Amino acid sequence: MLLLDADRPEPVRGGARELAVFLTPEPGAEAKEVEETIEGLLLRLEEFCSLADMIRSDTSQILEENIPLLKAKVVEMRGIYAKVDQLEAFVKMVRRHVSFLEAHVLQAERDHGALSQTLRKWLGSSGLPALGNRWAPVAPTFELPALYRTEDYFPVDVGEVMPRASSCQRRL
Repeated sequence: MLLLDADRPEPVRGGARELAVFLTPEPGAEAKEVEETIEGLLLRLEEFCSLADMIRSDTSQILEENIPLLKAKVVEMRGIYAKVDQLEAFVKMVRRHVSFLEAHVLQAERDHGALSQTLRKWLGSSGLPALGNRWAPVAPTFELPALYRTEDYFPVDVGEVMPRASSCQRRL
């Protein structure tokens, strides 16, 4: 504490006593303040831990429920991708057949086409009917190449079959 000299006047001693009391810390008040701060920090820590537990439980729930659903969707998408690959192969094959048929049509038009029709019309209009009939060429037979059937590449379910009209049943 403060050292007081006996030869000093009383007001100085009183002021020194008051100053000493003022400067002397109260252990109870400071301890309460530290205790309140610690309580606040513990409360915040408890809230944080409960939030972390809630996030953990939500995460495990999501993993337990949604991961199997996602795996099922992945398997479903693989099937769809396989069907798309088959469809691409089918379209490629159809493209080759269409090119092949176009070439055959062009060849048939060259062999049987416009020249013989024009020649017949010209000979028929010249007034020589006997001459026009004599020049009538016999058309050679044309055989279509073997074509594919869509059902061979894409099997049809019985429930999906729609009844076809009789005019649509003709096969080229």
